Amino acid sequence: MTQEAHELLQKALALPEKERAELAGNLISSLDGTVDQDVDAAWQQEVVRRLHQVQSGEVNTVAWEEVQRKGRTLLHGE
Repeated sequence: MTQEAHELLQKALALPEKERAELAGNLISSLDGTVDQDVDAAWQQEVVRRLHQVQSGEVNTVAWEEVQRKGRTLLHGE
């Protein structure tokens, strides 16, 4: 990584979480110039389906901290 890229990374990491997520999405999107419309549409349908499941109470969300804790336990036997 160049010094310039490293400096940009450090600045990006200092951004609030929402801005980091938006920036990351934009960077990833810039890597693939071709968009498969069928795949994009399928993902949109999946997002809507999952949103409805959460809103209806059909599924429950899990806090990120809990996901991290469980992951560490599985990986490290903590």
